[in-house]
Amino acid sequence: MPKIVSDTTPLISLLKLNRLELLQNLYSQIYIPTAVYKEIEAGKSKEYYKDLSKIDWINIVEIQNKQALKYFLDLDAGEAEAIVLATELNAGLIILDEKLGRFHAKHADLKVTGTIGVLTKAKTDGLIEKIKPLLDELTDKEVWINEKLKSEILKRIGEK
Repeated sequence: MPKIVSDTTPLISLLKLNRLELLQNLYSQIYIPTAVYKEIEAGKSKEYYKDLSKIDWINIVEIQNKQALKYFLDLDAGEAEAIVLATELNAGLIILDEKLGRFHAKHADLKVTGTIGVLTKAKTDGLIEKIKPLLDELTDKEVWINEKLKSEILKRIGEK
């Protein structure tokens, strides 16, 4: 099975939905860089918080090439380290939501998906019945989702 690396935002979105296990069901295990772990830890007071170090299918990995981070000065630490880690692990997929991070990941020849892509795959694989209520819940929980993208996805999967 190919290695899967995740950035912070998709993890937070899935935590807010109480659906983090979708990642395990879809990919068996995922890898996150230390910076992503620290970003999640910074939200310990949030109601959706979970200590990712206690979840056995999430591997927290220190990146080797710290010098590579200088090429991603326009990204936050989690995004930059996720891209570097995905490259170091020769990952089959990186889960990343932010537009600029996706741009950099694609230029590093990484295959990219995001929270909506994970939810779409979960629906396709029969793990969830509908995506629309989950997207609505994310919006209610202050996760910004582009309305045009949301409409296109729902139309494509037959929920609109």
